[in-house]
Amino acid sequence: MLKKLNRANTGYTKLRPVKVLQFGDGNFLRGFADWVIDILNEKTDFNGDVLLVRPLRKNRISVKDEQDGLYHVILKGLQHGEEISITRLITCVAGAINPYTAYDQFLRAAENPDLQFIISNTTEAGIAFNPNDHDPNALPESFPAKVAILLYHRFKFFKGNPGKGLVLMPCELIEKNGDALKSIILQYCNLWKLPDAFVLWLSACNSFCNSLVDRIVPGFPKETIQEIQQATGYEDKVAVSAEPFYMWVIEAPKYVQLLFPAEKAGLSVKYVDDLTPYRAQKVSILNGAHTALVPVAYLRGLRTVRESVDDAYVGEFIRKAIFKEIIPTLDLPADELKKFADATLERFQNPFIRHELKSIALNSVSKFKVRVLPTILEYKKRTGKLPKRLLYSFAALILFYKGEWKGETLPVNDTPEVITFFKEAWSADDPEMVLHQVLENTSLWGSDLTEIDGLSEIVKKSLLQLETTGMFATP
Repeated sequence: MLKKLNRANTGYTKLRPVKVLQFGDGNFLRGFADWVIDILNEKTDFNGDVLLVRPLRKNRISVKDEQDGLYHVILKGLQHGEEISITRLITCVAGAINPYTAYDQFLRAAENPDLQFIISNTTEAGIAFNPNDHDPNALPESFPAKVAILLYHRFKFFKGNPGKGLVLMPCELIEKNGDALKSIILQYCNLWKLPDAFVLWLSACNSFCNSLVDRIVPGFPKETIQEIQQATGYEDKVAVSAEPFYMWVIEAPKYVQLLFPAEKAGLSVKYVDDLTPYRAQKVSILNGAHTALVPVAYLRGLRTVRESVDDAYVGEFIRKAIFKEIIPTLDLPADELKKFADATLERFQNPFIRHELKSIALNSVSKFKVRVLPTILEYKKRTGKLPKRLLYSFAALILFYKGEWKGETLPVNDTPEVITFFKEAWSADDPEMVLHQVLENTSLWGSDLTEIDGLSEIVKKSLLQLETTGMFATP
């Protein structure tokens, strides 16, 4: 007989001081940030709990409502070549508040003297200015405006005490997310005509940290939840599955490392002065390899990331693309890049995550522009040569956007403008003409790629080989 998962049944009845206010109660933060904080509590003297803030009007089941904030995180995947499965009971979530139904409770959270951090994941669209949030005396819609309200209330409650500023560590996947959040909050200060003393306190006494996060968190493990519950002995309605790999890189002042001593706990959290090379590493190796892999693998008849990497041809292709063409364009130490690349390939082979190529194929043109094209250009800049595997992927991408291959409709999914362009380009069924139109289209790539010496010839050779014979070049 399974027990209800709650604090009375588990014995975790003592709550710690709430040190973290977390905007977002979705799978990612619960399987990533809260998991990190739970280990901090175990292995260091952090001794802090998390209070969740629901960022949207729509209500959802929260871990507070159901299970007193308790839930399990199940890590399943490959680690150093071996399959692992680790289940951890998370005890650091003290509760949740909904500012739309309990605005006073939301403001009181700012009065907490123990509060030190604000963490968020409100999606890439969450850090945005909403001009309709024009009344500082009412609950605003946007996430940055909510933070502005909260910080202003804290400033007033503690009478501008410089020691009561907070550390903000947004996890949204946008570049310089901390700087962006601060900039928008300052916009609200101007819109609402808040006092200069508050604006000074905001900038001088609070740290807005740029951060980079990485972990795949599929969410509730519905296929295996029964065996998980039998193993734990508890009924868990909000368990979270995640891959073993994780990375958190944070640009932060030295004092933040003392307040949030993740490295002391042996966690893969890195404090840096500049996370630019780490972002380049992730975008080029992880995201770039994904994007380069899709058209080559799909045209070969493969349908998931795992089977693509396990395929003798495509597996060798993507490994050589990473180690011989992507890594030489990056600036981190070689051993660090190799470690990240090895972990990336291991993540691609995770037997517990079915990652469909067609889902990665969404908006492949814009992804190629951001994730792969800069590597192609940087490789040429550093070596004087062009990376033949990445350009082979470019040719496969152009053919993929034809929308049909060997009588099969391909899962092309992009903006109407991009789809229309490729449809019209391929209507003549002349690969050379298509190639010229694609490469010179500055709206797709930001520049005319026909002007890059040698690029057209290499892509043309691969495209013609694929289109006329269906043959694949050696990886």
